[in-house]
Amino acid sequence: MRSIKYLFSVIGLLLSTPVISAECVILLHGLARTSDSMSKLEESLSRHDYDVVNINYPSRKKTISELSELAINKGLQRCRDNKSKPVSLVTHSLGGILVRQYMVNHKSVDIARVVMLGPPNKGSEVVAKLKSIMGFKLINGPAGMQLGTAVTDVPKSLGPVNFELGVIAGSKSINLLLSAFLPNPDDGKVSVESTKVVGMCGFIVLPTTHAFMMKNKQVITEVIHFLKQGKFESQTASLLSKVKHRYCS
Repeated sequence: MRSIKYLFSVIGLLLSTPVISAECVILLHGLARTSDSMSKLEESLSRHDYDVVNINYPSRKKTISELSELAINKGLQRCRDNKSKPVSLVTHSLGGILVRQYMVNHKSVDIARVVMLGPPNKGSEVVAKLKSIMGFKLINGPAGMQLGTAVTDVPKSLGPVNFELGVIAGSKSINLLLSAFLPNPDDGKVSVESTKVVGMCGFIVLPTTHAFMMKNKQVITEVIHFLKQGKFESQTASLLSKVKHRYCS
């Protein structure tokens, strides 16, 4: 009888113990890509016990504003459904601009940390020079047309970031044609200089390409380190201590 009572007491204790929820990380792919491009990053984050929400969105079908609402609201809802918090985001290319657009429109949303991989934060020189060419809009869609470098283009209209942000830029290119339109160094799609934005808390340049940086082991290591500590691991990372903001760790 005592053993039965003990068994029930243990079961009751287990049921009454609050479940510690995992931190949620939303992944946002880049222009003309899919969530499959973020699969290696998804697997790595899952092994570190994050609840990973890898969002697929129609990057060539809508404007940046429309995509930001669609993709990020979808991600946030899945985090809520899974009761996972706090919420962070890891983005590639266009995905970073979606986050900036969303945070301008939703200043009170509770986001822990963001890591952007190869984001055209100052716009894309490639878009600026090629968007008038016939077929460019067909290939890149409305959002692609908004990624230029003019003050009227979306990236430069968003202003400083207001959240804890780490930026990883690539300095290796396998696309020599597009690199010809970019100031060096660049990753084949975005120049290192263009990835920078006022308010970021950490910045690092790694020898990786735009197309494959989200699969790069060193990039993934730095992503995880920033998500955990709010800073990058490598000694080559810029701490940006002279412009540290209240939301930086």
